[in-house]
Amino acid sequence: MKFKKNDKVKISSIGEEATVISELGNGGQGAVYKVSLNGKEYAMKWYHKPQKQDFYNNLKNNVSKGTPNKSFLWVLYLTEKVKDNTFGYLMELRPPEYKDFGQFLLAKEHFASVSAMIEAAVKICTNFRILHGKGYSYQDLNDGNFFIDPKTGDVLICDNDNVAPSGINTGIIGKCRYMAPEIVLGNMPNTQSDRYSLSVILFLLFFGNHPLEGKQIAETPCMTEKHEKKFYGSAPVFIYDPTDDSNRPVKGIHNNVINIWKQFPEYVRTAFEKQFSKEMLANPQKRQTEKEWLTTVILRLRNDLVVCPTCGDENFANNGNFTCGKCCKTFKSPVLVAGKNIIGISSNKKIFENIINLNSENYNQISGEFVESKKTSGLFALRNLTNDTWILTKKDGSKQPVKNGEPAPLLIGNKIEFGNGNFAEIK
Repeated sequence: MKFKKNDKVKISSIGEEATVISELGNGGQGAVYKVSLNGKEYAMKWYHKPQKQDFYNNLKNNVSKGTPNKSFLWVLYLTEKVKDNTFGYLMELRPPEYKDFGQFLLAKEHFASVSAMIEAAVKICTNFRILHGKGYSYQDLNDGNFFIDPKTGDVLICDNDNVAPSGINTGIIGKCRYMAPEIVLGNMPNTQSDRYSLSVILFLLFFGNHPLEGKQIAETPCMTEKHEKKFYGSAPVFIYDPTDDSNRPVKGIHNNVINIWKQFPEYVRTAFEKQFSKEMLANPQKRQTEKEWLTTVILRLRNDLVVCPTCGDENFANNGNFTCGKCCKTFKSPVLVAGKNIIGISSNKKIFENIINLNSENYNQISGEFVESKKTSGLFALRNLTNDTWILTKKDGSKQPVKNGEPAPLLIGNKIEFGNGNFAEIK
């Protein structure tokens, strides 16, 4: 079924009609149109072919349950089926500032900063933690599922018609390059296979190349189904497997990961070596969860990221120490220590609710911002961006309140009490 401008489409359950405005895109599974319904514009995906009744029923259930959160471009309305038994569904439109993740991989889009890239990783992991927490699995996780704002790193997740309760499959299994090995070999998708696909997405986000695509695939003249089953299913080898160098990245082909791999801290490299080790590839139950990715890798990266005071380049500091990768100058600066979090102090850098409340798992709510003194270079304060009053205890023992919008000086020995027993020290 193909639509043209001003065609009408009946929406099931609400007895209304959507009006087609224009075609937005066309793919293998369906076409996407901009439509208007009751004065509001939506995106409508229309399937080229009839779908199984189980698939339709699952979509209907997802509409009824509602979106996990606003980051998912969720199925909002189903259309009625037409004569050839095809149908479609309506979802929110993607705002124009959000770009297809695939465009970043092709270097047609670029993050405004490393900070924005890390925020994208935070958003991807937190959203899939929410999805899995509600008992769903995505089942077709790949680079085409994400729209990212290159300035902020905010993420929208699309193609949610694939989402189903974990352990239940409606006929969608995914793209081979993103499938877990057990899915390539014929098993059905679930939460654990999602976690493999998530690891692939994070590796692509950070390093710009696929974790299993090295020398072996580069030397394969024609990728047949047999080769796919071997390289992604029965005998996958991580390109930086510390015990097997048979699939190393090839210079001139995999330049992104070759150039970037050692720029990331050792704990990041170690995490990927573990996730794509032969043991982990063969044992889905041992895969790292979304929370583990966040707490052991991504949030630590966010804490370690600092800006060089000389040239403005972004670097990962180790306990406040770093040598700038651009100007090669070495720096040692104080750090803000909150529980196990060691946060590099850097101009305009944000801290989040999980820092001022160690019991919180809200990794997205901004609670404070580092600001540099206009009079004294290298002297910083933490501006309170919450509605609570903090208490600053200076090295001499004197105390002062820090209200919303006010700065707390970050001198070594100072302590900031955030409330409810939560505090940070400057060391």
